[in-house]
Amino acid sequence: MKIGTPKETFEGENRVAMTPESALQLQKLGHSCMIEAGAGEAAGFSNDKYVEAGVEVIDTAAELWETADVVAKVRVPNTEEMAMLRSDQTLISFFSPVADEAKMKEAAEKGTTVVAMEMIPRISRAQKMDALSSMANIAGYRAVIEAGNNFGRFFTGQITAAGKVPPAKVLVVGAGVAGLAAIGTSTSLGAITLAFDVRPEVAEQVESMGAEFVYLDFEEEQQDGSASGGYASVSSPEFREAQLAKFRELAPEVDIVITTALIPNREAPELWTEDMVAAMKPGSVIVDLAAEKGGNCKLTKMDEKIVTENGVTIIGYTDFPSRMATQASTLYATNIRHLMTDLTPEKDGVVNHNMEDDVIRGATITHDKEVTFPPPPPKVAAIAAAPKKDKPKELTAEEKRANEVAAFKTQTRNQVGLLAIGGVLLLAVGLVAPASFMQHFIVFVLSVFIGFQVIWGVAHSLHTPLMAVTNAISSIIILGAVMQIGSGSFLVIILAALSVFMCGINIFGGFLVTRRMLAMFQKS
Repeated sequence: MKIGTPKETFEGENRVAMTPESALQLQKLGHSCMIEAGAGEAAGFSNDKYVEAGVEVIDTAAELWETADVVAKVRVPNTEEMAMLRSDQTLISFFSPVADEAKMKEAAEKGTTVVAMEMIPRISRAQKMDALSSMANIAGYRAVIEAGNNFGRFFTGQITAAGKVPPAKVLVVGAGVAGLAAIGTSTSLGAITLAFDVRPEVAEQVESMGAEFVYLDFEEEQQDGSASGGYASVSSPEFREAQLAKFRELAPEVDIVITTALIPNREAPELWTEDMVAAMKPGSVIVDLAAEKGGNCKLTKMDEKIVTENGVTIIGYTDFPSRMATQASTLYATNIRHLMTDLTPEKDGVVNHNMEDDVIRGATITHDKEVTFPPPPPKVAAIAAAPKKDKPKELTAEEKRANEVAAFKTQTRNQVGLLAIGGVLLLAVGLVAPASFMQHFIVFVLSVFIGFQVIWGVAHSLHTPLMAVTNAISSIIILGAVMQIGSGSFLVIILAALSVFMCGINIFGGFLVTRRMLAMFQKS
């Protein structure tokens, strides 16, 4: 099959759906590749690079649409591109089936098979094709960079000869793919980062990245806000009020707010109200990644940057991935290449559009002159959120003390039990062994007990440095054992010989480990 990628016609769109690297991989599947001249230039991929990768460069978009069996692009096709669709053609692109229902029906009437990249189901097997996550990852990263560019101050705190600089305080609303990318970037730049999400199960992910998860004082403690596929669902009115109250409390404290909250097939929820913007400090920045769906901030204007009367900058750009066109194109082209791998199971260059496959069926919105949107639920479970766990209850001082006393009593009982068992065994040995043996045996038993208690209480990370001390102890034991080897008792000779053997292993092993550690600090 011939796979073609036209130049994007949307104003300001710099991404391209095929890169030289992805083209090489597509050719391994048995396909031939073509691209419109200049389609990759804005993303840093020249025509010559494509030619080197074995891609045919086509002069005009009309010729490419007429020749290609599969057309891969980024943006929803415009009216002119829709007119060039054919009945035996497959279109792979973002398509917005809800917003562009008329175009979807037009494609179905023409008999074109349309695969919408935003409809890739969020199941484990489809992660490699999840273009929404790929683009959201870039958007989250770029949002922090854009915020820093407009913030005008350090993210990290500094202590200099000229004075102390406090760190910036960043609040990320929504801990999906974009939110987590923003959290990671913000913490890596040294900012104090707070994060909120209606799904309490993401708290662990947030905290593992060095940010602080914002909890609500809400009786239905962080209602389960998870929908299918890990998306957030609609919150209850009571939860929403508690959420807004918390944001009003944080608004005067934070310097940067990055909002990423979206609900599938709905307008973006309004989470940052006008009074919250008014409460923020002059010079603060809001980056609204939900601007395309109406925005999470009341004052957001899509594709614009505004400055409010109190000096707060609100950024509503919707082209963050396009602003990092090379990286975004590489990831998006890789997503399409993985999709084509599933569409070409035999790697013979023949597309097998298997509508029984969860991924292919879920992403296909038109096929065989029929509208196949919305798709049925996938037969396998979506990427499930971790089971909701109750937040551990904070113990009072009295409860902590009671737990410590109970643990001490348990440990004491165990030790007394072990001592009692040891005493009985010692008594049994004393009844049959000679008095001279018992004197040494009692010392041996007490040494073992004390040694166990001392070593067991040492952290594992300190065991290797402890070798230097135990080597000295082992040397004393060896001297004592050597003196006992000359004893007339056969049992004492056996025990002394075993002591020499085991302590020898400890000494030589300890020296080897210590030597190895010292070598790590020697200059080459």
